[in-house]
Amino acid sequence: MKLYSHPISGHAHRARLFLSLIGADVEIVTVDLAKGEHKSPEYLAKNRFGQVPLLEDGGEFISDSNAIMVYAAKKFGRTDWLPSDPIGSAKVQRWLSVAAGQIAFGPGAARLVTIFKAGFNPEEVIARAHAILALIEAELEGRDWIAADHPTIADVALYSYIASAPEGNVDLSSYANVNSWLARIEALSGFVEFAKNPVGLNA
Repeated sequence: MKLYSHPISGHAHRARLFLSLIGADVEIVTVDLAKGEHKSPEYLAKNRFGQVPLLEDGGEFISDSNAIMVYAAKKFGRTDWLPSDPIGSAKVQRWLSVAAGQIAFGPGAARLVTIFKAGFNPEEVIARAHAILALIEAELEGRDWIAADHPTIADVALYSYIASAPEGNVDLSSYANVNSWLARIEALSGFVEFAKNPVGLNA
């Protein structure tokens, strides 16, 4: 398997982190976004969306970080990370949707403002970030993991952009449950750190 990735992409980190956590044998291929490699005809032939990450496996190409995690969990039979029962699966899917929605357009977007000068309103996206963080803080009250009594791909899906939220000037200091949860993920065997950028509160 090959994972087409980029070090500062939270979506790419999400996929890379999960593959590492399950010990998958994968080659990491860095796509030079600055040079537009993701928009080259060769890359677009593999992924019409022209985005990272992209997983190549035996002639199949799987795009989208959440889809890659679902694919890998099912390929390797990891029902611990992706439950197969209806309620367990639904609980995980709920948080995959949050990762693709409120997390991407909250802390993810705030980080894009500071790193890439994206055209979002900083106050608006930071407020969105705090709204979803407050919800997750409450959800984690009295529990270690977001969707089950053990880590699942739901935790991995939320991790990267929450861990890097300070890079978008989103202060995490008031979220005790969230910070404890981040530390638990970082203590997992196979954890891969998300490359930090000297922006936001990390400057």
